[in-house]
Amino acid sequence: MPQLPWDKIDTVLLDMDGTLLDLHFDNVFWLDYMPQYYADKNGISRAAADAYIRPLLASYTGQIQWYCVDFWTEKLELPIRQMKQNTAHLINLRANSDQFLQALQKAGKRCILITNAHRASLDIKLKKVHLEPFLDVIISSHDYGYPKEDQRFWECLSQAVDFQPERSLFIDDSLPVLRSAQRYGIGYLRAVLQPDSQGPEKDCAEFTPSMDLNDLVSDLPSTH
Repeated sequence: MPQLPWDKIDTVLLDMDGTLLDLHFDNVFWLDYMPQYYADKNGISRAAADAYIRPLLASYTGQIQWYCVDFWTEKLELPIRQMKQNTAHLINLRANSDQFLQALQKAGKRCILITNAHRASLDIKLKKVHLEPFLDVIISSHDYGYPKEDQRFWECLSQAVDFQPERSLFIDDSLPVLRSAQRYGIGYLRAVLQPDSQGPEKDCAEFTPSMDLNDLVSDLPSTH
């Protein structure tokens, strides 16, 4: 993997789910726990629940609604917040995320969390993993009304947060999001190779893959 030119990077923009956090929680929640809950609540088979829910989820892919707790609470008539609380024991950091963040902090890099997660989901996860001490700014795309896949997200971010796109590194596990960041002019991009610790490695396409976040900071000088 080519080393990053850290002398040209001031700001590190970080995705949450699948980048800092193990995507296993979200995959279990959306693909197993929630459809089973829906089936039990409505007295239908799991197969029937999947047949209804999976295409419905897919139809909102890349839109702000896909990530919205309130939207799915109303659409499916399910207590999504409470359901996420019920499964919060599955929320975990990806391997070495905390060491990676500590290295960035020691090197004086500005760390900004930019997530498509709804604030309700974000609050549940941050209570479990305690990332706030390592982050300078925490942004949910719901703050702006546009997901990271949308160029308007990046325009809103640049108005709200002082950073130079060309001197920023962005790490995410979503190819559409990375392509959106690339179009906006983010200077350095890395894709997460295995966002779900219990899932397969993914095709990172045109982006440089990252398996272990710690590898990205192996040559990062500390200012402390």
